[in-house]
Amino acid sequence: MDAYSPKEQEPCQKPDQESCLESYLEQDGREERLRRLREKARRLPLTPGVYIMRDSRKNIIYIGKAKALKNRVSQYFGSEKNHPEKVRQMVSRVEDFEYILCDSEFEALILECSLIKQHTPKYNILLKDSKGYHYVKITKGDWPAIQAVKQLDKDDAEYIGPYNSSWAVTETVDEALKIFKLPQPACGKVFPRDIGKSRPCLNFFIGACCAPCSGKVGQKDYQETVREAVDFIKGGRAVSLDDLRQRMEAAAEKLDFERAARLRDRLRAIERMRQKQKVVTSTYKRQDVIALAQSPTAACFEVFIFEQGRLADREQFLLEQLSDAASARSEFLRRYYSMQREIPPRIALDGDWEDKELLARWLSEKAGRRVQVAVPQKGEQYDLVQMCRANAAEFLAQRAGRTGKETAALDELARLLGLSRPPQYIEAYDISNTAGSENVAGMVVFQDGRPYKPAYRKFKIKGFLGQDDYRSMAEVLERRLEEYKKHQAQGDNEGFGRLPDLILLDGGQGQVNAVLPVLERAGVSVPLFGMVKDGKHRTRAIAAGGGDIAIKSNRRAYILVATIQEEVHRFAIGYHRQRSVKKGLSTSLTGIPGVGPARAKLLFKHFKTLKAMEAATEEELAGIAGMTRPAAAAVYRYFHQEKAGE
Repeated sequence: MDAYSPKEQEPCQKPDQESCLESYLEQDGREERLRRLREKARRLPLTPGVYIMRDSRKNIIYIGKAKALKNRVSQYFGSEKNHPEKVRQMVSRVEDFEYILCDSEFEALILECSLIKQHTPKYNILLKDSKGYHYVKITKGDWPAIQAVKQLDKDDAEYIGPYNSSWAVTETVDEALKIFKLPQPACGKVFPRDIGKSRPCLNFFIGACCAPCSGKVGQKDYQETVREAVDFIKGGRAVSLDDLRQRMEAAAEKLDFERAARLRDRLRAIERMRQKQKVVTSTYKRQDVIALAQSPTAACFEVFIFEQGRLADREQFLLEQLSDAASARSEFLRRYYSMQREIPPRIALDGDWEDKELLARWLSEKAGRRVQVAVPQKGEQYDLVQMCRANAAEFLAQRAGRTGKETAALDELARLLGLSRPPQYIEAYDISNTAGSENVAGMVVFQDGRPYKPAYRKFKIKGFLGQDDYRSMAEVLERRLEEYKKHQAQGDNEGFGRLPDLILLDGGQGQVNAVLPVLERAGVSVPLFGMVKDGKHRTRAIAAGGGDIAIKSNRRAYILVATIQEEVHRFAIGYHRQRSVKKGLSTSLTGIPGVGPARAKLLFKHFKTLKAMEAATEEELAGIAGMTRPAAAAVYRYFHQEKAGE
């Protein structure tokens, strides 16, 4: 059947026949629209060009370029199975499209960039130019404060600026406050109102604030410290260092050792800041470092801007969830550098990107010189890219209320396994038995990189007797997917009603091969991998369809996978031991006259433990459904025979 031919109509569940009719008409209209668009796309030429998608109101919602218009545009109106959610949403709103033929793909790239900048379509990656003006503000009054602000207020405060970089202003103010031990903006205390009303905060006790709130700092000394901090911001480190040395030496000559010691501490603080920032340097005088981090629900591009070999600025761009990292990097480069007046001679990326030759040519022509785009694999440049990516992950984590390590680990795992996005919901399985007896399995769930214990599940292997880890794993996944279908039929999308983003099996290629046919028969497409251990039972690699993937060099992903493997093993073996102990105790009870396996099970179900069973009276034992009075008397005697002297 053609992908867009009308589907067989299902019986309408609504009693309102008018609503049913509207639903059918809407579906028919959607199918007719897609047939019309698909037919129009088939008539396009196989030449380079730009295509423009419009909605029912004639608004432009997407602009793209193509090497062969017919092939590229036809993909949108074919099967929806391989489309990411964002593309499906866009296609559902396309009423018509138009196109512009170009002489080459490069010409199409230039035209695409120009049209997107002009029309800002909803479904293209759009970046807001954050290069506004920023200032350092020094408030007036007896107790002035230093702040980083985005605009000039109509007040009598002193302003330093304007500066183009908000990051540079924020970093400079933060640095000055730390060096001169002035209150941070987050302090929230107002002077002189709050002086002496409460104990100093933690910053005072770790030597990061002089604590004017304590009442031990004079107004004159505080004002002098603020002036020194402002001079530091205006003059820079070199001027401040020379000035502080001279003043320290002068104070020492006058035997004002307390002041000399205070100036010495400031000198050391500036030197520590300088040493800290030497870490973020580059052998390339001018370059941009760009890295992408993804969470299960969003993505972030981080840009480190280096001038004179030193980190001069940084920017973050929050985007919706991305379907393909390589195409996203390509589109980001086009959008980002369409906004920039200057393009550096070198751009370092954290991964592959599309249209390499076209983009390199476009960037070079826009810059008026050769621009090198590279993906560093080792050394200083690789470390800078990793630092950039870690900062992007931290930005996403802060917005999502998680830690940067968790976000970075999921992002790294997705890259390692070739997933389109980080796995938000991970299920892991392990088998546990003793020589085939009490054969069980455990399922654990990690959500957003953390254990999600309400979703843990236990399985008792029922399909066969004996030891066969492959068959056991296949049975467990088959039962899990059957539960998924049942929950879906009931409209339940929680627990078993939800498919994971990733399945991990404790084991190697054998376990993976045993479970893959189960997923195929169920018509389920979920990434599936094994967790391989070394001879010391430690995580060694990931088992994939084409062999093992080394994982130890990817530190964050390794720690996450090792944690998952340890947790699922603990859970499965715990369940196995629980059943083994219970079986042993049940066996001891079946030796009591009148108590067989069924009654032993009833007793354990009611009392839970042997201790509770022993404390029960004969009447309580006889009152359990399924027990007889002779059997209850026998159980009571079993637990009390020593006390009775029998």
